[in-house]
Amino acid sequence: MSGWQFGPGPFLVAGPCLVEEGDLLPRMAERLATLGERLGIAVCFKASFDKANRSRVTAARGPGMERGLELLAAARAASGLPLLTDVHLPEQAGIAAEVVDVLQVPAFLCRQTDLLLACGRTGKPVNVKKGQWMQPEAMAGALEKVREGGSTEVAVTERGSFFGYGDLVVDFRSLGRLREATGAPVIFDATHSVQQPGHGPGGSSGGTREHIPALLGAAAAAGANGFFVETHPDPARAPSDAESQWPLDRLEALLERTLRIWRAAREQA
Repeated sequence: MSGWQFGPGPFLVAGPCLVEEGDLLPRMAERLATLGERLGIAVCFKASFDKANRSRVTAARGPGMERGLELLAAARAASGLPLLTDVHLPEQAGIAAEVVDVLQVPAFLCRQTDLLLACGRTGKPVNVKKGQWMQPEAMAGALEKVREGGSTEVAVTERGSFFGYGDLVVDFRSLGRLREATGAPVIFDATHSVQQPGHGPGGSSGGTREHIPALLGAAAAAGANGFFVETHPDPARAPSDAESQWPLDRLEALLERTLRIWRAAREQA
C-alpha cells in the first residue's frame, strides 16, 4: 500500500507532462521536494510514461511503460517524493502500481469500467480526471468503480469542459458539486484547463498559459483540496504540451499566491 493520502489539502501534484530521458526527472523532483518543504505542502511528483491520446501518430508519446517506470523510480530515489502516473489499459495498472504510489485515469478514459476496476484492485490511491464532456455528478459512478475494485483512497480532478471547438472553460461550481457527488477530495488541474486541443503546430495542443494564475486563484477560493500543475524548466522545448506547461522557475511565486488565497478563503468560511 502507498503512504500517499490526498487529504483535505492543500497538496500539489506537479511534474512534466511526459517522462523524458536523462537527468531531467531527478533534477525536477529534487526542486519540487525542496519547494514543498519551503511552502509546507505535500507534493506528489507526476510524469506520464505514455500519452496514448495524441492527435497525430507522429506526436511524442514518451518512452513507454518499462523505461518510463525506471526513470520515474530514479526521480523518487533522488527526491523521496511519491510518484503519480497515468495508465491507459487495465493490464498496465498492476505493473505501474509496483513502482508508483498513485495511479491516474485520464479524462478521456474516465468511463472505462475495466480500467477503473483494475486500478482499484491494486489498492493504490487513484486519481480520476473528469471527462471534458461530463457533468460533475456523473463522476460518482467512476469513483464507485474504483472503490468497488478495492481502493479507498480516491480523488477526482476538474480539468475544464469543452466549449465549442478546441477550447475549454472551467465552471468553478463544479468543485463543490464534485465533492458532494463523490465524497472525495477535489483536485484542480490548471494546466490542462488552459489547453487548446488541435491549435498547436501540426495538430498538437496549443494553450493559454497566461491564464493559469487566475484559474488557480479561483480554484483556491472555490475550495479545491489540491492543485495539479504540469511544469517544465524549458516549456518551449517540452516534447508535449509545450504551450500549457508552467515554467519551473516561476512555480514558487505562483504557488505562494495560490496558497495565500486558499488560506484566506478558509479563514472567512
